[in-house]
Amino acid sequence: MKNILVIGAGLSASSMLRYFCQNAEKEEWNIKVGDQNADLAKSKVANCSRAEGFALNALDPKERGPLIEWADIVISMLPARFHVEVAVDCIRYKTNLITPSYISKEMKALQEEAEKAGVLIMNEIGVDPGIDHMSAKKVLDDIEAMGGSMHIFESFTGGLIAPESDNNPWNYKFTWNPRNVVLAGQGSAAKFIQEGKYKYIPYNKLFRRTEIINIEGYGDFEGYANRDSLKYRAKYGLEDIPTIYRGTFRRKGFSKAWDVFVQLGATDDSYVLEGSKDMTKRDFINSFLRYNEHDSVELKLRHYLQIDHDDIIFDKLVWLGVFDEVKMDFTEDVTPAKFLQAILEEKWQLEPEDKDMIVMWHKFVYKLNGEFHEINSHMVAIGEDQTYTAMSNTVGLPAAICTKMILNGTIKLTGVHLPIIKEIYDPILAELEEYGIVFQEKEISEPILYAEV
Repeated sequence: MKNILVIGAGLSASSMLRYFCQNAEKEEWNIKVGDQNADLAKSKVANCSRAEGFALNALDPKERGPLIEWADIVISMLPARFHVEVAVDCIRYKTNLITPSYISKEMKALQEEAEKAGVLIMNEIGVDPGIDHMSAKKVLDDIEAMGGSMHIFESFTGGLIAPESDNNPWNYKFTWNPRNVVLAGQGSAAKFIQEGKYKYIPYNKLFRRTEIINIEGYGDFEGYANRDSLKYRAKYGLEDIPTIYRGTFRRKGFSKAWDVFVQLGATDDSYVLEGSKDMTKRDFINSFLRYNEHDSVELKLRHYLQIDHDDIIFDKLVWLGVFDEVKMDFTEDVTPAKFLQAILEEKWQLEPEDKDMIVMWHKFVYKLNGEFHEINSHMVAIGEDQTYTAMSNTVGLPAAICTKMILNGTIKLTGVHLPIIKEIYDPILAELEEYGIVFQEKEISEPILYAEV
C-alpha cells in the first residue's frame, strides 16, 4: 500500500487526480488531496473510495508536516515560490516530491540533503517545463546515438484556444493564469544564441521579433522569444550548439496587436495609476496619450502608434472595448497591468463549451557524415471540457505517470532531478500517447540552416 499526498486541487490538478483515482485499486494507492478550498478538493475525488479531499493551509508547517510524514510521495501543485518549503519538509520526513515547476536556485541547493535522505525531488514534470524536455531529449539522444552533432535547436509551446472555439479577432482566450499573460516577457531581455553569436531582444521589441511556423492541419502560428533560452544548453547537453532558441506560440497577428499595449505602457505593473478606480476603459487608454482637447482618443492612438485606418489591429482594439465609456469595478487604484487584465478578462474568458489547445513544436538541425539534416516534431492536444482541459492533461498526466514510476520502483534516483533521462522519458512519453498526447516527427528534405529571428 502506497500513500499519495496532493497539495493543491486547482485546474491543473484535475487530470492527475482522475488518473490516480482510476488506478488506485490496481496500484493499491491511498490518496489525500489538500486545498485551501475544501469543497474543491472533495469534488475532485468525490467518486473514489481510496481518496479524500479536505481543507489544508499548505503554508502552515504544523498542518502539512504530519501529512508529508504519512505520504510516500507528495505532488505539490502550489505556486512555484512555495515548493522549497515543501521540499525541506519532504527531506525531513524522507518523502519523495514531484513539482511541475522550474528548478529554482534554492531547490538546486537541496541536492546534497535530498541525496543523504534518500529522497527524489523531481521537478519540471508538466507540459512546459516537462513534456518539452522529454520530447526534445528523446530526439536529441537519438541524434547523438547516430553520431550526429546538433547545429540548431528551436522549441515553441503555446496555450491557446482550440480551433472549434476560436471565435474572436485576437484568436485567443485565457486558458491559464491571465496575469502571467499580461506580464509575459517582462523582467529582462530575451536572450538566445544564433550562429554562435549572443542575441538579445529587449521587452519593448519582443513582440515585433516573431517567427512564423506552419503546423499541418492547424495553420500558422507565430512565436516570440522566451526570456532565457541559454540555460537549456546545459540541461540538454548542448553547450557547443551554434543556435538555440525557445519561445511562446500565439496565432499569427496576435503579437503585433499586443505590442500596442506594450508601447502604450499598459502592461506595466511597477506603479499605481492615480485615479484609476474612477476611470473608464476609454480614460485608461487616454491616460497614456498626449493631451489634445480636439482629437479623439482613437485618433490620438492612431497617430501615436502609426496605425493605418485599414489596419486590422484597430478592429481588434475596438472589439476589446478599450474605447468604451465603461467604468471598471475597482475599489482602489491599480497598476496599468491590472487595469488591462480586467478589460481582457471580460472579453477573453472561456465560454462553458469552449475547449483549449496546447501546441508544441521542435526543430532539430544536425550534421551527420558531412551533411545537414532537419527534423521537425510537433504535438497538438485539444481539451476535453472545462475540467479536463488540454492544459490540465498535459500538466497533470506526466506528473501522475512519474508518480506511478517512483512508487513502483521503476525510478530509483535520489536528489534533485529533471525528467531528461531515457529510462524516465521513454515510458512517460509512451503512456502519454495512450491519452492522445502524441508527437509527429517529420524529416525535412531541404534543411534550413538558420533561425528566422
